[in-house]
Amino acid sequence: RIAYVDPIDIRFNRFDPRPLPNASAVMFCLMDVSGSMGEREKDLAKRFFVLLHLFLKRRYERTEVVFIRHTHEAQEVDEETFFHCTQSGGTVVSTALDEMRRVIEERYPANEWNIYAAQASDGDNFATDSERCIALLDGALMRLCQYFAYVEIIDERESHIFGATENGTSLWRAYSVVAQKWPNFQMTRIATPADIYPVFRQLFARQPAARKSA
Repeated sequence: RIAYVDPIDIRFNRFDPRPLPNASAVMFCLMDVSGSMGEREKDLAKRFFVLLHLFLKRRYERTEVVFIRHTHEAQEVDEETFFHCTQSGGTVVSTALDEMRRVIEERYPANEWNIYAAQASDGDNFATDSERCIALLDGALMRLCQYFAYVEIIDERESHIFGATENGTSLWRAYSVVAQKWPNFQMTRIATPADIYPVFRQLFARQPAARKSA
């Protein structure tokens, strides 16, 4: 449990993604686990994931969580491995999105599950991969998801530099394109534990619309 969060307060009447008429939801947690994501970054990511999970557990009778970690390749893992194991290698974010799509196709048909995703990264990505991320989100995943939240974890000293949403990494700029088209895609930056709960409330107060039909 996150010490400064009262779980009872995770009731946002303004958040209405129009869930499917069933009681099942799956939450995909996606995270970069390359060397640039240290313990501080992973701790901030975990706090955000926990809040989203608490919210979904109060909204649905059945909630499952899928953990997908990635460097230059992605794999589904258990919770312990997800949060506590670091891998070497570069960062190719699209591999995590590919793995998410594969898992959805195999186990979570969108007509039976309310699909949510939360992705945490420090913004690092292979130079030419961000365009593929746009293609995967725009071409497939956003039509399947009720809601997709991207959290970019930055250094406290960077919070002033990157205060404007038009500034940032190639991944941030790519995701900004997705956010402009899909109201159920939201993105923000966090630098300290104190940022997380206000940011969470802000994200979920934006009333993302229902996913678009194919």
